[in-house]
Amino acid sequence: MTAADPLAAVHGYVEAFNAGDVAAMAAAFDDEGTILDGMAPHLWTGPSAVENWYRDVMAKSAKLGASDYAVTVGEPLHNDVSDDTAYLVFPATLGSRLNGSPMMQTGALFTLALRRRADSWLISAWAWSKGTVQQ
Repeated sequence: MTAADPLAAVHGYVEAFNAGDVAAMAAAFDDEGTILDGMAPHLWTGPSAVENWYRDVMAKSAKLGASDYAVTVGEPLHNDVSDDTAYLVFPATLGSRLNGSPMMQTGALFTLALRRRADSWLISAWAWSKGTVQQ
């Protein structure tokens, strides 16, 4: 996956997550990347960060009866881009199902740092700040 600008990189990553396409998610991520999430163990780093985080998400989801995740992001609250780095903060929503019933997490923030590598933007780090869960 090649992203010509930071926004395209983020949207591509979100689309890959929504499709359950771990390979595309990993392709949008820097090998030195880091993920900070509200789920234990909370921090994943390095070349396999995306794959390990997704594996852990799916394992916890199976235990909880959660499925059908879908993230949407709004217009960035911060969109700071320099020559080869970017910092973006999006209002975000996470839809899912819990034991078959719809669930929605609103008011979340999806914060990312990106780096330009050659002709592409890659995600160097992301953090998800949980919002309010509505059932």
